[in-house]
Amino acid sequence: MSTRERIAEIIAADPIVLFMKGTPALPKCGFSAAAVQVLAQLQVPYQAVDVLADMAIREGIKAYSDWPTIPQLYVRGDFVGGCDIVREMYASGELQTMLAPQDAA
Repeated sequence: MSTRERIAEIIAADPIVLFMKGTPALPKCGFSAAAVQVLAQLQVPYQAVDVLADMAIREGIKAYSDWPTIPQLYVRGDFVGGCDIVREMYASGELQTMLAPQDAA
């Protein structure tokens, strides 16, 4: 399986996926820590992927999203953005709307 296919599987497996450096309990960079903090404030469950544990994923996610930095947030399969975008969307309320449970209808 290619790295791109692995990334697609990871993103498809959970509604909210954060590719980050480190883990939510022990972020390894300030930007990852800030993204974790926003998600913690929203109290939403998410899957965290430590890119430091897999160099193929670390480099592959940048190509997958065409976004040069980590962390990267995906919601329902769509790339949302990095730390600054996540913080801006949280401040405006847009992220809360995006992460609200979807109606089954």
